[in-house]
Parts: sequence; C-alpha cells; structure tokens
Amino acid sequence: MNIRYRVELSEAERTELETLLSGGKHAARKLKRAQILLAADAGAGDEEIARTVGVGGSTVYRTKRRFVLGNLEAALSEEPRPGGARKLSGKEEALLVATACAKPPAGRARWTLELLAGAMVKLTEHGELSRETVRRRLAENDLKPWRRDMWCIPEVDGTYVARMEDVLDLYAEPPDPKRPVVCFDESPTQLIGEVRQPIPATPGQLERYDCEYRRNGTANLFVFLDVHQPWRKVKVTDSRTARDFAQCMRDLVDLHYPKAERIRVVLDNLSTHSAGALYEAFPAPEAHRILRRLELHYTPKHASWLNMVEIEIGVLRGQCLGRRIGDRKALETEIAAWEAQRNAAGARIQWMFTTQRARIKLLQAYPDPVNES
Repeated sequence: MNIRYRVELSEAERTELETLLSGGKHAARKLKRAQILLAADAGAGDEEIARTVGVGGSTVYRTKRRFVLGNLEAALSEEPRPGGARKLSGKEEALLVATACAKPPAGRARWTLELLAGAMVKLTEHGELSRETVRRRLAENDLKPWRRDMWCIPEVDGTYVARMEDVLDLYAEPPDPKRPVVCFDESPTQLIGEVRQPIPATPGQLERYDCEYRRNGTANLFVFLDVHQPWRKVKVTDSRTARDFAQCMRDLVDLHYPKAERIRVVLDNLSTHSAGALYEAFPAPEAHRILRRLELHYTPKHASWLNMVEIEIGVLRGQCLGRRIGDRKALETEIAAWEAQRNAAGARIQWMFTTQRARIKLLQAYPDPVNES
C-alpha cells in the first residue's frame, strides 16, 4: 500500500506527544491525534492505526496530511469547521439581551423564545428569526427570561446590624466548654416510598427505579450544630410546634450539654422559637430552670444565611436525604448513621464571614448615624 504522507517525528516532537499522553486534561480528539502520529512514526499502517486508536481512516489520513504539510501544532489542533454565518450581529445580539431584560409585552407574564423572536423581527431588518437562534444567543449570555427567582430584600437598619454583629461575634469567640455556641434550626422533609422495588445496578447497567412513587407524609428535622466543636445532632419529629421546640431546648440543656453553665443558641425569628414556648410546654419552675441555662441570640429577619446550621442542613440533604426514604424509622436510621460518620470524621463548617468583613463589604448598607451638632 502506497503511503502518501509519511510521518517522521523528531526526538523533540516525539517527547512532546508522549508528555501529552502521559497526563493532564486534554480534549479526547487531541489525544487521539497524538496517538495517530506516534503510531504512524513507528511504521504502523493506516488501517491498523484506525483500528487500534478507534477512529476512521479519514481521520488518520487528515492528521498525517496536516503534519506533513504543516507542523505538529497544525496536526493536533482543530480545523475550522464549516457552518453558516451568525444570524445576529454584535449590535443585534446586544439588542436581544436588552429586550429579554425588559418588561414583556402587555398581557404576557414573561418573555418566551417565540415572543423574543417576533420582537427582534420588528426591531431589525430580519424577515424571520428562529427560536433556536434566540435560545443559543440567550444561553451564551446566561439568560433565561422565562424563569424568575424569588428572594427577600432585607431592610438593613440598626436592629439588623446589631443582630448580625452579635451572631458574628459569637462565631469569632474561642471555644469555651462552659459557654458553648450552638446553632439551631428546623427543616421539613417528605417521606417518599417506592411503589416498585428498584433494580440494583450491575456491570454495564445503571440502577433503575420506577418513576412512580408513594407519598407517606412528612417529618420534621430539628438540627443542632456546635460552632466550635465537630458535633451535630438531628432530631426527627412529626411536628414542629412550640412544644417540640421547648423539648429540643430541654434536650440541649439536660442531654447534650449537662455540664455547660450557659448555652448560647443562635436561631431565627420563627414564632415558636421563643422563651414563652417553654412556659407553654412546661410548668413555670421547669421552664425557668431551662431558660437560666440558655442565652438566645436571634439572626436578623430575612438573614437565615447567618445561621451556620443552614449550611449543615444543605450537607445533610446532599449526602443523606437526596433519595427516596419511605418511613420515619428508616429516616431516623439513615440520619443517625450520617450523623455518627460526620461527627467521627471531625467535620466542621469553615465560617469566613466576620464582623470586620461585614463592615467592609456591607458598609454602604449600614445605617448612617445622625451627627449631633
């Protein structure tokens, strides 16, 4: 067989290709071209190269041709791919982005691809524009005008700042076993059961589960997290009433920190998270006894991100609860196993946001004190 393009690598080129294949992150097509060149340099035929590398004969031919007629870089790189010119110019693309960010037409709740395509036809000289063209240009600019994200804009006043700095100061304190800082919050979770048993994974086959499922109600998770120690505790309950909260506070005092003089608890402003909840749940002497061991520190309204336990709840959902668990007993078993493993591993939340950083980053949001004359 006559070989039209013969590959003869220099020692430097051979070393470069071997280094390329030995490690690092590179495109699969680039690695295959390197294999083709090394095999051709060793004297292998085109059919043998195509079979061993796993490419077509035309790929072998083009790679060798680009090396012989060009150089090593030309052989390894992508050739320009044919394709139509972009429908929208730079100015038209900017106009599309501005339109997508503006209010939708009267009578419509949000922009759709069809509405944007129609609007661009009216605003430009294009006779027509496909929804796919609009979708691609929006995707390049990370825009999805048919979606919205709800968030709450907090009112940053003196109370907000005072509570924020109070919590941040607690996080910055050195560990004190007699005065631990514990973050507390609650989170509902659904009990989802299988209608049909999943089929376990086998070599070459993913685990398969039925799209149909059974709702078995809900459960509530009360989560404790020690700010300065690698400890967390999750309590599963059927409800999250004031009485449930009061029982959690008694557990905190009597079971989890019996030797602590004062437990500083960081929690949000939920109506059940109050000192009064203990008097509603227990006789006055018992409620008074528990509260004498507690010091409640509330995060600002609409600032649950300041509660470190929110991060831990996210970890719990990602590592343990991201699947179907059908009953409370199984839920408690799985959470207990996760909790024990995470505590044994010494896992901690690395909190980086301090009072000093807050005053730098949020300086413009801080209230402006009135200067007295």
